[in-house]
Parts: sequence; C-alpha cells; structure tokens
Amino acid sequence: MGHSHHHDYDDVAIAEGMRALWISLAVLAVTALVQAAVTVASGSVALFGDTLHNAADALTAVPLGVAFVLGRRPPTRRYTYGYGRAEDLAGIAIVMVIAASSALAGYAAITRLLHPRHVSDLAAVAAAALIGFAGNELVAVYRIRTGRRIGSAALVADGLHARTDGLTSLAVLLGAAGAALGWTWADPVVGLAITAAIVAVLRQAAREIWRRLMDAVDPALVDESERALRDTPGVLDAGQVRLRWTGHQLRAECEVVVAPDITAAEAHQISHDAEHALRHAIPRLSGALVHAEPAASSLATSL
Repeated sequence: MGHSHHHDYDDVAIAEGMRALWISLAVLAVTALVQAAVTVASGSVALFGDTLHNAADALTAVPLGVAFVLGRRPPTRRYTYGYGRAEDLAGIAIVMVIAASSALAGYAAITRLLHPRHVSDLAAVAAAALIGFAGNELVAVYRIRTGRRIGSAALVADGLHARTDGLTSLAVLLGAAGAALGWTWADPVVGLAITAAIVAVLRQAAREIWRRLMDAVDPALVDESERALRDTPGVLDAGQVRLRWTGHQLRAECEVVVAPDITAAEAHQISHDAEHALRHAIPRLSGALVHAEPAASSLATSL
C-alpha cells in the first residue's frame, strides 16, 4: 500500500534550496567583482585565478537551480519516481567542477614555482584574499547546512566546493605574506598544499554523490525504521527494509510479519499503521510501501 508524497514539505525544501542558491550567487558575485578590481590594479596572477574560481563557484548554482525546478515536476508514466534524481546528476557536475578547480590550482602553483613573478599592491591583494575566504566560507556554511537540512547531497557538495575556493583564497593570502618577506617560492608552495586540500574535499564530495547514486543510506535510518515497524501494534516482527534517496526525499519498501489468522482488512490496517509510524520516525520520508507477510509463510520461507 502506497501513499502520496509530502507535497508541502517538498515545496518548502525546494524553496529553501532555491533561496540558498540565490543568496550564494549574490555573495559570490560581489566577492568576485571585488577581487577582479584588485586583480586589475595589482596584476596578481594568483588572485586572478582565485577570482575565476569564485566566479565558477557562483555558476554552479545554475545546474542545481535547474535540478530544483525539475524536481517540482510530477511523476509521469515514464519517470514514475519523478525527477528528484536530477539533483544527484547536478552533484556529478559539481564534483567535476571541483576536480577541474584542483587541476587548475595545481597547474597554477607549479607554473608559479617554475616562473616566479613580482606582485604589487600586496596589502590590497591580502585584503581581497580575506574577502574571498570570508565570502566562500559564508556560502559554504549556508549551503552545507541547508543541504543537510533538506537532504540535498548536491547542495552539500556545492557547499564543499565553495569551501575549496575559500582555501584557495587563503593560499593567495599566505603567498602575499611570503612575497612581502621576499620569499618568491612561498606562493607556489602554499598553492600546492592547498591543491592537496582541495583533492581531499573532492574525495569527500565524490564519495557523498557516489553513495547517493548507489542508493546508500545511513544505517541508522534502517535501524530506526525497523524499530518503528516493530513498535506498531499488530506487527510481530520487521522483515526486509529498503530505503533509497530520490533527490532530497526518501522512499521506503518494507515487510512486516503479522499473525497468520487475521483478515486481509486487518492486515491492510496494520500495514497502514506501520507506514504512518515510519512517516513520523523517518525525516524526509515521502512515501512507503509496506507489505504484510503472515507469520507462518515467513517462517516457511526462512526454512
């Protein structure tokens, strides 16, 4: 027996996701414009690269925005689960952008190490680097918190991407400090260290998207589902529990063991009560299919 989606919650979640994207886009656009102005004045190649990173990070809002809009479309006879998976596809695009950022950061650091360059207006460069870090970290925290609250792995990955760009901004700051001391090698060496940090964040984001695409869930959710099913009056035991994410919503397929001598109507009511218990126990659960299995039949199958 299945029930309809939580449309109200879904609309709220999508609205929160879109708000996070628009606010992030505005913050990063202002950050990139400030850095671009300082880049023109100072001629800093490192700051120029950081500006490009921030601009690219702002543009990652585009695939996520498209995914959120697609997610509002109702299921069809072809896409029977709806379009929520578009968020996970957007996550793949974001992971690719993070990978490209790490490659570009590494290339820029190695190039600067082989061909040192003088940078003027170091105070302005340092200030722009701090602005870049602050803007990216603000966006990262907002995106990650919102993504986890509404269950969007793609938005979390986008927040992690913003954090990598913040680390790149710190590299510019440390490089400027080293240049002020006359250490021409400081900027590229710090850049290589930050590249390694970006790769670590890339691994984290890729793992999260991989798990989502492979229908992985937190085992604690399975444990909580089994407890909710077993606590339902009329349920003798919980059978197999399957959970999967579709975008930022969960769906469940579960089995419950009931007494073999009850009527079909009673089994139906127990299944209905079990699903109701699941909806209260599991956050972001949009739908559940609960199958009632007679105890004798379940025992015969296990034997």
